[in-house]
Amino acid sequence: MAVNQLTCRQVIFFSLFFCLFTVSRTDEVDENDDMDDNPERFYPTVMIAILVRNKEHVLPWFLEYLERLDYPKDRIALWIRSDHNTDDSIPMLKQWLAVVKNQYHSVDVQYEYSKEYEDERGPCDWSDERFTNVIKLRQAALDTARQIWADYVFMLDADVVLENSQTLTLLMNEQRTIVAPMLNASIGDTYSNFWGGMTDSGYYERSDDYFDMVHREIIGCLQVPMVHSALLINLRHLQTGQIAYYPAPENYDGPYDDIIIFAYSVKAAGLYMYVLNTEYFGKVLIPLDYYHTLQEERDHFTYVKLEADVKRPPLVRSPHVDVKEVVPDKMAFDEIYMINLVRRPQRRERMLRSLKELGLQVTIFDAIDGRELNATYLEKLGVEMMDGYADPYAGRKLTMGEIGCFLSHYFIWKEILDKGLKTTLVFEDDVRFEPYFKTKLRRLLAEVEQLVPDWDLLYLGRKRLKLSEETYVKGSQSLVWPSYSYWTLSYILSDRGARKLLQQEPLRKMIPVDEYLPIMFDKHPEASWKEQFSPRDMIGLSAYPFLVFPTHYTGEQSYFSDTEDSVTISEEIISTTNKQHNNRDEL
Repeated sequence: MAVNQLTCRQVIFFSLFFCLFTVSRTDEVDENDDMDDNPERFYPTVMIAILVRNKEHVLPWFLEYLERLDYPKDRIALWIRSDHNTDDSIPMLKQWLAVVKNQYHSVDVQYEYSKEYEDERGPCDWSDERFTNVIKLRQAALDTARQIWADYVFMLDADVVLENSQTLTLLMNEQRTIVAPMLNASIGDTYSNFWGGMTDSGYYERSDDYFDMVHREIIGCLQVPMVHSALLINLRHLQTGQIAYYPAPENYDGPYDDIIIFAYSVKAAGLYMYVLNTEYFGKVLIPLDYYHTLQEERDHFTYVKLEADVKRPPLVRSPHVDVKEVVPDKMAFDEIYMINLVRRPQRRERMLRSLKELGLQVTIFDAIDGRELNATYLEKLGVEMMDGYADPYAGRKLTMGEIGCFLSHYFIWKEILDKGLKTTLVFEDDVRFEPYFKTKLRRLLAEVEQLVPDWDLLYLGRKRLKLSEETYVKGSQSLVWPSYSYWTLSYILSDRGARKLLQQEPLRKMIPVDEYLPIMFDKHPEASWKEQFSPRDMIGLSAYPFLVFPTHYTGEQSYFSDTEDSVTISEEIISTTNKQHNNRDEL
């Protein structure tokens, strides 16, 4: 009985104590609660593991988007290793970390100053020694993340531009053990940072649904056998203690490759990999072969920046690192013109950014605006419409935009002769560039001078209308004899070519400029138009594959045309120019 009474007293005592303690703790929380002010303290901790080698050309952009990740920096630990560089990767990392390191929970960084691997054939070669080093470094990153009790480790390569600031949060929300953001290829649309299939021996195998996943025709968090370059591992899952980069799993006899060994280890642990493709996350550079140079890798990333500026906001670089600016030049040209309407400043600014990235020194040529043309100005220039012209597709007369476009090119041809320019490159302002544009252009120019030294006109891009009539120049795989074509996106003109174009007095029988050019090298299908120009002896060539393309095509979002979408020439102007023509005939 006494025991029972004591037990009751104990129960009562502890109940009262608990109530008092609860009240006391509640009062303390009310006084000091800063949960609303600092919710980030409750975010999971993430260690971001970064390997850097010869990435000077990417780092300013990589680091900027790393810094832009919308995740509390005091919940992020940075683990960075950089080795075997022949460029300024290490000075850039030091410069950036000097500014931002105190924002992060911790920074673990080590540099190794060897220049190259003994067994490598070039800086882009993945030799056995390089694989060994990378495999051990990735394992060291994984071990460190476990040692510091990180909730997650995010393996992130320095040739990734992670444009989506919500990447970490989106990946965590999927609640998968290993998940990667799907990254778009730097060139083309076939490569990504995951494999759709893998053979039993660890080699790549394309799955039937791979392209549907890459093109986002199938979307979701999708199970795949391999992810790489950017992947989040949830270390709170017990089975992740069994995964490793090094040593390789027992009985592994597949390729000596860090990402394949890791995928095999994940599978052996009974885990799965996933790729998330519900949103655009960013770009991953396609790895180059051993025979490529760092300059080619730089040009590769230049293309990524140029393409980003076409359909997305331009890529932004970190303000915390110094970047060597490209010194612009005119290559082998006497002049490079870029035609732009003053009322299209966005096009002008984009083209100037692109040409600066390419290192091309250009002269802006303010286009003749069709909206501003009138009968008096056209009469002063001696402009007359060609007899019998009607647009081959719409059956309409010339538009005022087409007249302005012709005059813009015409005045450049005149300037070529007036200034004694031998070779001139012309761009319109709606151009996007082929990868390695400048390198390919140099090769093309050398080939032209060797194979067709008396050339007059060389298209860099156009719309081919008679493919079956075109043949390669003998001895070339990059030059063709063009047939009937549209567009004047970009072309190279010799002084001989400019003289031939002007000698025909084309303002007196005006047609669209992209109809006039094929007439002059005698490849236009409309005989009645051709007969009004003689001689038609221009030597016209074209790059193929093309070196430039339109930024947008008809029907695409953001497409517009200042030539085709403008009003047609009025009867009043036609009457005025016809009267001028009749008066001259009477004289």
